[in-house]
Amino acid sequence: MRSAGIDVGSRTIKLVLMEDGVLLDYRKADSSYDPMAVCRELLDGIGYDVLTATGYGRHTFAGQSDCQVMSEIKAFAVGARRQFPGCGAVLDIGGQDTKAISLDGTGRVLKFEMNDRCAAGTGRFLEIMAGALRYSLGGFGQAALSAGKAEKVSSMCTVFAESEVVSLLSRGARREEVALGIHQAIGQRVLTMLGRLPAFSCLVFAGGVAYNQCVRHILAEALGIAPLVPDEPQIVGALGAAIEGAGSLVGGAIGRGGAGAG
Repeated sequence: MRSAGIDVGSRTIKLVLMEDGVLLDYRKADSSYDPMAVCRELLDGIGYDVLTATGYGRHTFAGQSDCQVMSEIKAFAVGARRQFPGCGAVLDIGGQDTKAISLDGTGRVLKFEMNDRCAAGTGRFLEIMAGALRYSLGGFGQAALSAGKAEKVSSMCTVFAESEVVSLLSRGARREEVALGIHQAIGQRVLTMLGRLPAFSCLVFAGGVAYNQCVRHILAEALGIAPLVPDEPQIVGALGAAIEGAGSLVGGAIGRGGAGAG
């Protein structure tokens, strides 16, 4: 029995294929200007018995495909617990939103916080700030870690933050110190979201920003625990969708209208 899960994100589309509970393959691609075409390309040549969609564009995709849908919150909860069974919280910082999710001892969602109305602190925000400082995205976090001190960045609005960065540089601030200030501002925003969740002792960090070593370091220092980062943090949602889809073949099926957060 093969189950495929596809996470149709605003910036990246991720596909996971499982057979009898074992991960067989995964694929990733930028969403581009035509995300539905990218979905079809990722699925090309993939055989499956059930397909489940999650993510920002799940309903659009479901309208064009024979598939089930489930919420992003539940998908990340299921995917995170499969990789780290004891985790009590999940943090997903994706391309254009951030999700903080609290789980009970069985993996059920207790509470979640979501920032999806502004790109502040997301992957897109990091891309723009890295560009303003003339760093590659991969080198941005490493540069911030090398700084001896941080230049305070007050604004988290992408437009105003970019202007603030330019102003700091024009006054002679060092690039790596501005980079650290940006990362600290992102960390503080995320920590505020996590602070609204019930206490937890284990956090899974998912999404593209989880690759950033500086964000991981800031979270570890502030929380007193090192976040658990999957080998492929971007596919956690797609993995959860594939697992849930497999369950629907042997249990009750998910309705096409989408599963709830709990």
